[in-house]
Amino acid sequence: MKQAILVFLFGGSILIAKMSAQTLQPQDDIQSWNEIQLTVPLTKHFEFYTAATARLGGNVTRMNDGRYAIGFGWKPTKSLHILPFYWHIKMRNALGQFRTENRLSVRATYRFPIKQFGLIHRSTYEYRSRRPLTAWRYRFGMLAEKELPKKFLPSTKAFIGDEVFYDSLLNRISRNRFTVGINKGLSKQLSADIYYLRQNDRFSRPGNLHVMGVTWRVKM
Repeated sequence: MKQAILVFLFGGSILIAKMSAQTLQPQDDIQSWNEIQLTVPLTKHFEFYTAATARLGGNVTRMNDGRYAIGFGWKPTKSLHILPFYWHIKMRNALGQFRTENRLSVRATYRFPIKQFGLIHRSTYEYRSRRPLTAWRYRFGMLAEKELPKKFLPSTKAFIGDEVFYDSLLNRISRNRFTVGINKGLSKQLSADIYYLRQNDRFSRPGNLHVMGVTWRVKM
């Protein structure tokens, strides 16, 4: 009888532990990403860049991620833009605890000379410092955009894009993000991206995300 009770208690503790782990580490989530970007021209080819981001997770019930960026952009030609920048990030991990990440990034954006629509390639290299781990990540993305008819929505572009992530720790492609949305010009200095993003990631928790996002772009 005692052995049966011990087996029951042991099995129950394992089941509870598994249920707790699943509760702490959901694979799917609905999130809201909100960002504001500020660009200030310094010369004809150089500009100052800064951004602040807040991401809500847990089915949009809690703060998951807060980050701040600062950098300087260089535009050697009309088609090419290179942006080195630094991110300071406070991010909630799978256990619900916030961790700090310092990230150095270099992003190169190239706009192909196509008149009918915009076709944009973006490559980003990231060096990520998260004590005690450091790693690098490469992101490859393509974006297509099209001006909507003025009688339908003036000063508005529709866009669709996809981005893949290669992670050095995993030594493989770890993540894919598909995005669709619109960019609405509100004035000469202000525009807004309103978009839906679908993320698939088998290694992060949560990894599979449905995201509704807004990015405010301010150009001085």
